[in-house]
Amino acid sequence: SSDNADSSAVGTVLTPSSDSSSDSSDSGSSNSVEAIAKAVTPSVVLLEVSGPQGSGEGSGIILSSDGTILTNNHVVAAGGGGQIRAVFSDGSTAAVKVVGTDPVTDLAVVKAQGVSGLKAATLGSSSRLQVGESVVAIGAPLGLQGTVTTGIVSALDRPVSSTGETGQATVIDALQTDAPINPGNSGGPLVDMQGRVIGINSAIASLGSSMGSQSGSIGLGFAIPIDEAKRIVDQLESGQPATHAQLGVRIGDSTDPPGALIGSVDAGSAAQSAGLRPNDVITKVGDRLVNSSDALVAAIRSQSPGAEVSLTYVRGSKDQTVTVTLGSDQPAA
Repeated sequence: SSDNADSSAVGTVLTPSSDSSSDSSDSGSSNSVEAIAKAVTPSVVLLEVSGPQGSGEGSGIILSSDGTILTNNHVVAAGGGGQIRAVFSDGSTAAVKVVGTDPVTDLAVVKAQGVSGLKAATLGSSSRLQVGESVVAIGAPLGLQGTVTTGIVSALDRPVSSTGETGQATVIDALQTDAPINPGNSGGPLVDMQGRVIGINSAIASLGSSMGSQSGSIGLGFAIPIDEAKRIVDQLESGQPATHAQLGVRIGDSTDPPGALIGSVDAGSAAQSAGLRPNDVITKVGDRLVNSSDALVAAIRSQSPGAEVSLTYVRGSKDQTVTVTLGSDQPAA
């Protein structure tokens, strides 16, 4: 059992799978963490959500001096279209309006009203992160605004599935961290040792809860990589629908061989164009191993529509490789 890292009463199902490894590196000291906390905390807000579906709290990352804020979709969805209030690090508050949401990637862009002079966060890159790298999480766990925790990148490319407040199933291609993340951290930043945002804290795994209460951190936190979020944020900010890469298959898990078993192929899809067939088992996307259906979904969603990817699959007993140009879930303009 597990929960999104927010403070609403609704739990989620979260299942991490797949493995990734890389060289490890260690950097940073207590002094640098101090400096990061001082520099980044003013760019993090507490979001208080209330509405007909209940209330909750989450965190957000300031993107512009006039109040554009990045957070999780499940944070703003907690109130079911109700009121949202931003509480800034200096204690000031502002009403918040939703600019755009994307339940598929669990991202949302909102705008604080009537504000100026805010300190925007510096966005980094998640593409060169390595396992073992030091990171800092900042947010409002259990409503405790301005909480700073530290840890490392525990794994990369971790497929994590969850079901949020709206019932929308989400699979994120997550950064895994042992920096303590708890309900209320959702939507807040995971930053590198230069204070650059490299992920959006979104979910935690837990050992279960009782009496309707949520469990806290057990050292398994998950963040959406900032590189995957940037494209969605740009689309939401410009009023466009978010687009996601699609292969065009219905899939299930395969254990022999481990991978994603194709149940059906959509007509006119990228998969059909590439010659994929039902009962093929996809085992790799590029060099990345795929050992489950969630792993395939995460690997494809980490790409942009129109990207070319190499797929390795098993047909019968033979390994085969094909290059696929990924489709989109939105019609061409």
